[in-house]
Amino acid sequence: MRRIVIPALAVVPLLVSTTGAAAAPARDDAPRAVRAVAETPALFDDAAGGDADADDPAIWVHPTDRAGSLVIVTAKNGGLRVYDLRARERQAIATPPAPGPDDEAGRFNNVDLVGGFRLAGRPVDLAVVTDRGRDQLRFYRIDPVSRRLVDVTAPQPPFAFSRDQAEVNTQRTAYGLGTFTDRDGAAYAVVSRRSTPEVGVFRLVEQAGRVSYRPVGRLVLPSTFTLPDGSAWSPCTDPGDGPQVEGTVVDPATGVVYLAQEKVGLWRTRLVGGRFVGVPRSVERVREYGVPAVFDPAADDCVTDHTADPGFGGRIAQDVEGLTIMRTGRYAGTLVVSSQGDDTFFTYDRVSNRPTGRFAVVDGRFDGAQECDGAAVTATPLPGFPGGLLVVQDGRNTPVTPDGDGGERPDTDVKFVDAGFLAGRR
Repeated sequence: MRRIVIPALAVVPLLVSTTGAAAAPARDDAPRAVRAVAETPALFDDAAGGDADADDPAIWVHPTDRAGSLVIVTAKNGGLRVYDLRARERQAIATPPAPGPDDEAGRFNNVDLVGGFRLAGRPVDLAVVTDRGRDQLRFYRIDPVSRRLVDVTAPQPPFAFSRDQAEVNTQRTAYGLGTFTDRDGAAYAVVSRRSTPEVGVFRLVEQAGRVSYRPVGRLVLPSTFTLPDGSAWSPCTDPGDGPQVEGTVVDPATGVVYLAQEKVGLWRTRLVGGRFVGVPRSVERVREYGVPAVFDPAADDCVTDHTADPGFGGRIAQDVEGLTIMRTGRYAGTLVVSSQGDDTFFTYDRVSNRPTGRFAVVDGRFDGAQECDGAAVTATPLPGFPGGLLVVQDGRNTPVTPDGDGGERPDTDVKFVDAGFLAGRR
């Protein structure tokens, strides 16, 4: 297994020229306003709500009946939720229990799809999930008749990154996810490791009628950077942690993989035969790139000194989060990037990575999307979505729900948006 480590203090050239900006306040280029057509029921991250927290969506297009298409969403401790095109819940899937009394239970973080995987001699569509609680991948066959998900994970899936259960319990585990199938039909999952800059590639394999995986590649992104003025800078993280990656998407036509290193920026690299090749290049940095920040234990957060901004950052307001590609032709289309810090999304040409715009999901019939973690899109026209479907996680759903003690229940959901505006169709 080949492991690529990008040296510390790397000077990484930008594909897109950017100018620095102070913090996330005012911008003179207002984002395009788009509005949701539907929203899923609220999920509450508290005991009464089953500790359910919407995070990352995927869109499954039914092969023969587009009205039967599904949206699959991770809900962390709340497992998986499956919705129809009216955003109504069809199925809830629980996470696996903890293997022992002092161990972590399952916690589903990200989800993506693999089409046409050969299982028991026939092609099936799979929903692939990162279980960050158990440091594993889990697999669910999508039944086109019942439109329900069926667990087909091998009985003893290996740990993705950890050596043993004790290391799993530290929760430096499988986190972000992007899947792809190469021209030879081999299916892979690109998986980031929580609290580290490490990314792994795993080949999916059949195992006695079930699905398992084996590692085939590794990449470690930089943690420290040399700024244009010659000084060294590292993004602020929790003590002992590294700058992690979550958002991940692979362009199947080009083999390019995009990685969202949350507090650094958006990277691109290539995959050949399931292995990383070449040196990752920066597409765009976060605005806070190079800005001094320190961890404040009292606030349990990083405090950024925006007055000392050296002006080396890009446009994305950290964290850079969900990534998805709207494919409108073999090579035509749009890369969508969640700019979590200012509740907007940036768009780029799929091949050249030239910036093409910026939008926000704003209040309308339904409330807008804030603090978005994950997104997914399809250009396929669907009932109710003639321009295709864009789904985005809303990390701060409103109106707020009181908790009965003078506070608010932590509330998330997923917004459904007609994606025609991304292709210039509306």
